[in-house]
Amino acid sequence: MAPLDKIKILDFSTLLPGPYATMTLADMGADVLWVEPVSEGDVSFKHRGAAMRSYLGRSKKSIAINLKDPKGRAIIEKLIEDYDVLVEQFRPGVMDRLGLSYKSLSQLNSKLIYCSITGYGQTGPLKQKAGHDINYLSLSGVSSYSGTTSEGPTLSGIQIADLAGGSMHAVTGILAAIIERQSRNIGQHIDISMLDASFALNSIHAADYLVNDNEASFQSNNLNGGGFYNYYKTKEGKYFSVGSLEPKFFKELCEAMGRMDLYNLDYLTPEAQDKIHQGLTSAFGSKTFEECVTLFENIDACVEPVLSLSEAIESQQLQNRQMVVNVPKGAKETERQAGSPLKFSNSTPIYKHTAPTRGQNTRSVLKGIGYDDGLIKDLMEQKTVL
Repeated sequence: MAPLDKIKILDFSTLLPGPYATMTLADMGADVLWVEPVSEGDVSFKHRGAAMRSYLGRSKKSIAINLKDPKGRAIIEKLIEDYDVLVEQFRPGVMDRLGLSYKSLSQLNSKLIYCSITGYGQTGPLKQKAGHDINYLSLSGVSSYSGTTSEGPTLSGIQIADLAGGSMHAVTGILAAIIERQSRNIGQHIDISMLDASFALNSIHAADYLVNDNEASFQSNNLNGGGFYNYYKTKEGKYFSVGSLEPKFFKELCEAMGRMDLYNLDYLTPEAQDKIHQGLTSAFGSKTFEECVTLFENIDACVEPVLSLSEAIESQQLQNRQMVVNVPKGAKETERQAGSPLKFSNSTPIYKHTAPTRGQNTRSVLKGIGYDDGLIKDLMEQKTVL
């Protein structure tokens, strides 16, 4: 038994936030049917590579439908009667024009949980604007203090607004709606805005501004480069992270680096923070990466090496936590993928298979809702389905 093995999800999403959210739900046992376009067009993972699609489509089935064809819409209307959750990521109004809005589909299934993930939400003056991760972080205020005074805002290597914003808040909302449905026997529409979610991630700095009127800016505090909490370059150009904010950790750091002169400073003052930063820059710069690894291996000081992605993948910690898994690919092969970070005492994550090909399950899904072989053949010839 998996936590969500009774939940059936129709996934209309094609870009990162929606598919990542539904993959997370599939890992917890949900039965996810990916509704993909008949024509690949621009809404695919072709430009991101097959590996990304293989990962985000993990454990899902795929049906390819032309949603602009009334016969395609009829398929969805028949399917929806048996599904718990619908996830879509079109701009506001698109599903309405297709005849697949929450209002119309909830009339066919009053318990339907319908989650819309968009950049700016279903309301507001920006609701129809296009956007990407960088835009949501910019408008949320996050970018205004994430960077340096000399260089300005910095890019993150991961999509913060898309994943921590859109995907994870969608999963949270869907699970909450499932719980409410159990007690009240109703469905609902969940409106997830990646801008809203990014703004909510300003947990420390927004709270400080709203209460104390303190505006965060580049390198204005200990957590965004305004102190010694930072990355430090070793002799050969690799990096270490230092997060030794608490006095006991700071003391361990200074002792390990032979810089107790830094520990004797009043390290809460801006002047001391600058001197400590300079001192640590010099200390790390005088040592090789491997020397630092050995030095801090058995010291609990919140000091860790910056690993490459390949080094992280092969690390004992992530291997022990089963964060790299072998997922079935076809009859005999497997593919290494990032595993689920969700650990349950009563179940393990479900990794059925890598992503199906587009439309791989169209025929079996249609037969399951009563379409005979002749009708399915006609729909395929008419390019209503693939």
